[in-house]
Amino acid sequence: MDRKNKTKQQALLTVAHHDYEKGLNAHAFFKLHDHAMGEDLVQTTFVKTWAYLVRGGKINTMKAFLYHILNNLIVDEYRKRKTLSLDVLLEKGFEPSNPNPERLLSSLDRKETLILIQRLPEKYQKVMRMRYIQDLSLKEMALIVGQSRNALAVQTHRGLEKLKALHNNA
Repeated sequence: MDRKNKTKQQALLTVAHHDYEKGLNAHAFFKLHDHAMGEDLVQTTFVKTWAYLVRGGKINTMKAFLYHILNNLIVDEYRKRKTLSLDVLLEKGFEPSNPNPERLLSSLDRKETLILIQRLPEKYQKVMRMRYIQDLSLKEMALIVGQSRNALAVQTHRGLEKLKALHNNA
């Protein structure tokens, strides 16, 4: 590419950046709900457009071209983000729990903990005793109770929240 064409392409891209950057950022944020990621993708859009122009590519409608590139980058980003369900994580051995159950028991003496667990609804009492007093895993609890590990993980979490609330009110 000679100097005259390069200057012309730079001017074209600079004008496009000035005219369309805000709209592209808004579009990316609407799709991703993340300002930083959206801005990164918009910048990547302009870099890819510049690379295309340097290779000698012709652009008929700059706005449509930019949105096309941005939408492709957004789709690529969606494909990168693989979310896993709690069931899949549990099958792979992940076990959600209080990161430091000893800390809860150290802040309360064992008797006080037992008294607070007795004040919980019946639904949570059994689960909390098995998890934090008997120190059973979710898998062991599931075998005893006959519920899924996912259901027990949810009950344990909710019971722990209720236990913390009772402790704070006591």
